[in-house]
Parts: sequence; structure tokens; C-alpha cells
Amino acid sequence: ETGHTLTLKGGGPRRFVCFMCKDVTAETLYDVLHDTPLPRRILLLLVQLMTSVRKCPTPLKNRDFVTMRSWLPLGSDYLIINYSVKHPQHPPKKDYVRAVSLLTGYLIQSNGANCSTLYYLTQVDPRGSLPKWVVNRVSQFVAPKAMRKIYKASLKYPDWKRKHNPNLKPWMFPEQNTLPCISVSELTVQRADSLENIDESGLTEEKTHHSDDEET
Repeated sequence: ETGHTLTLKGGGPRRFVCFMCKDVTAETLYDVLHDTPLPRRILLLLVQLMTSVRKCPTPLKNRDFVTMRSWLPLGSDYLIINYSVKHPQHPPKKDYVRAVSLLTGYLIQSNGANCSTLYYLTQVDPRGSLPKWVVNRVSQFVAPKAMRKIYKASLKYPDWKRKHNPNLKPWMFPEQNTLPCISVSELTVQRADSLENIDESGLTEEKTHHSDDEET
């Protein structure tokens, strides 16, 4: 496992993580990233509109996202990406800060019959001035922890899938989709500068409470 954090002009820190997955095929990783309990989503053939919430340590305000996700098989490799969009049915909510995913994605690379590498890149604008300890925590712990969870789930996935709708894979077979469809014309790219920007930089780690059901 290797990871780097880069701060680029025009957005928040960009996090890059590379994770070697022994005994897991690229196809299995790809299926796991699709075939899990996801936030509310609306399918658009090979595109999804997704709404999700990221719980922040108290007393920081929670962030929510509306993103468009797309994916593409590349021979024996796979690509999944998303970025923030606006949709008239999902305006910002008063209890959350609408954050912006400038670009987030996975590249799954096959390394043989039973081995693969998972690359993860994300750049998110949280729409606010966060304390340095929050940025450091997210950069150093959250992304690598998520990658390890994906890897552990992938090891168990083949046996689980054989018992749970083994032929159901709407991310590969769009005709299997049962979710409502929307028009891409209803979507526009979400610009960060059009959203609320709050200052939480003065909050200290000692004053926070970390929830056990934190979604990161």
C-alpha cells in the first residue's frame, strides 16, 4: 500500500492511494465496487446519479454530495470515476454542507490470473476552511482504511455472490436495471464557488466526538 497527498490550486487536497490485492482478480474488485449497499442512485445506462452523506466528527457539519458516476471496462482493466453535478430534485439541504467532488475515481489493473492493483484518486472541495488536523486525518487514515475494507470484502465476495443473485450485474448488463432513469440534460456540473463556504478552522480535535458509525 502506498499513498500520497498533493495540494493543487483550485481545489482541496488530492489523495492518491495504490493498493496491491493478492488473491483477488480485477473483475472481482470491479464487481465489489458496484455490488455493495450504495447511497440513493438513479441509473443512466453506464452512468449513475448518486447522493451520499459523509459524516464528519462532531461539531463539524456533515457534508453531502450529488455526483455522477460512470465506468468503463478496458480489456482486463477497469475504470470508475465520478464528479459533482447539480440536479433540480436534489438541492443543497440546510442540515448539510454541499461539498464538491472535483474528480474521484478508481483504476483497477489486472496483474495476472489472481492478482490486481487498485488505484484510488480523489480531489474534494469540502466547501469550508477545515482544521489542519481534519485534513491530516483524512489524508493519512481514511483513504487507506477504505482501501483495506474493499480488499477484505473482495476476498469474501465470490462465495457471497454465488448465494446472492449470481447473475445479477446491472453495471455490466444495463437491461437488468430496475432503477428509474433520468435525462442527462437535467444535469449540470456543480461549481464550487456557487455553494456556501463556511469557516470551521478554529475547531480543535479535543472538542470533537468521533462516531462509531462515521461514514468516510
